[in-house]
Amino acid sequence: MFEDYEHFKIGEIEAYNIPTPGHTPACLSYVIADAVFVGDTLFMPDYGSARCDFPKGSAAELYDSVQKLYTLPDDMRMFLCHDYKPEGRDEYICQTDIKTQKQSNIHLNRQVSKDSFIKMRQERDATLAMPKLILPSIQINMNGGNFPEPEANGIRYLKIPFNYF
Repeated sequence: MFEDYEHFKIGEIEAYNIPTPGHTPACLSYVIADAVFVGDTLFMPDYGSARCDFPKGSAAELYDSVQKLYTLPDDMRMFLCHDYKPEGRDEYICQTDIKTQKQSNIHLNRQVSKDSFIKMRQERDATLAMPKLILPSIQINMNGGNFPEPEANGIRYLKIPFNYF
């Protein structure tokens, strides 16, 4: 576990983390050499940003987190956790850069105010279906990444509410 903004090395490569909550309260980005790995904080500029309706998610915090990322050098490469490839784009992409995000991100470019982002994100998130793996994920995330304790038979279970399906 790292402290916020803690510097460390991967071999001889300098690295540090930047707390980027919003999607979830535990989100971190990692600056490693000339690249930043942002997880689910941002997506490709033509897709926008992560949803903020997960437990303890916050559109206000996500906006502030992205502003921290936008202080990094414009030419810093940015690697994304995954790409949803919107209609009209033929291929999946996992890399962009800070300058492109600041100029072109459809949710969080330089012209977007915090209030307008929060409003957009809350309205959009209200229309999204629950992700298929959210219930088992939450059980592990809420427990700090640890699996549930084994039951009497020695097996660990992730439990899904009966009325989910």
